[in-house]
Amino acid sequence: MSRKIALWLLWVGFIAYILLFAPPLHLEETLTLLKNIFTLNWADVNPVLLCLFSLVGIWLFIYSAVLFFDGRMQWIPFYPFAIASIASGTLGLIPYLALREDNQQFSGRKDAFLQLLDSRFFGIGLSLSTLGLFAYAFVLGDWVGFWQQFLGDRFINGMSLAFCLFCLLFPTVLGDDMARRRWNNPQVFWAVSLVPLFGPLVYLCLRPPIPENVAQQRPASFGSSRVR
Repeated sequence: MSRKIALWLLWVGFIAYILLFAPPLHLEETLTLLKNIFTLNWADVNPVLLCLFSLVGIWLFIYSAVLFFDGRMQWIPFYPFAIASIASGTLGLIPYLALREDNQQFSGRKDAFLQLLDSRFFGIGLSLSTLGLFAYAFVLGDWVGFWQQFLGDRFINGMSLAFCLFCLLFPTVLGDDMARRRWNNPQVFWAVSLVPLFGPLVYLCLRPPIPENVAQQRPASFGSSRVR
């Protein structure tokens, strides 16, 4: 129960920060930035911002590779929150993390969508995309300009903090996903949890597939506490 309370407090606190304490919102500049990104007019976009925006999408794919399996066994499905997260990032994700129950089981068959999310090809594709984004940002990015926008623009500030929250929150669902795959290894759990972004990406590349039509027992999970 303490985990759920902490997640709700984090959600409310992040909303309060964005509304009350974040830098001002420059609506016209934000809309221009989004227009340039979605119309592929990337020559007018700082590579650091393009990388950050894309990495938020990478994180959504990472969580999808875990939570669509989790949602199969929950009282509430994950897909409405996945849709909400596309527009709002962690603001759409955290309510699902707070509402879900600890779950270390998966039953039934995997459809084509779940087969894709469960494949190592999916993790490898995300990893290669991430490496390309970081290389692009480090080589061509204007880091001084990004830092100035982080301090002075609400959209950039909030997106940057959302990226950090994605890193922080992944361990809350990692233990259950490992248990569903019968991979209860504390060393792997901590290695993945303590290496932001690249730890989860390597995990997606190496994790064993989830068995189909198996009602698993509920072994002890690492990194999550059972709700009382």
